[in-house]
Amino acid sequence: MTKEQMKKNYFNRALLLFNTFKNRKLTKEEIDLAEDKAQNLGEKSSDFGLLLSMIKDTFAGRYKMNKWNMSVIVATIIYVVSPLDAVPDLIPVLGWLDDASIVGFAISKLADEILRYKKFKRMKPVDLPVTE
Repeated sequence: MTKEQMKKNYFNRALLLFNTFKNRKLTKEEIDLAEDKAQNLGEKSSDFGLLLSMIKDTFAGRYKMNKWNMSVIVATIIYVVSPLDAVPDLIPVLGWLDDASIVGFAISKLADEILRYKKFKRMKPVDLPVTE
């Protein structure tokens, strides 16, 4: 099996798990864990942080998005925090690369929603800290 075939195989397995995760509920503990794991995503960490911000604002009722886009974000977060993914995070670099590829996939699918969210954030007069 060539290196390219292996990458495609891992990505296909990752997408299968991603589709399984998008119907799960997301807990506050998973969001907290996701924030901790974001640093492992390299250049995708800021994209992942944006997804976390979008879902937090949606759950808090400050931002509205359709259920499909929300399910993509939820599945991405759960995929990143789950020990069950195409390449387990116990394998340091490779385990994080498949997470980063799923974040990239989600970002590509959510391009319009991300533009809308960024516009929403710019329209807010002041970003006040959220108290819970």
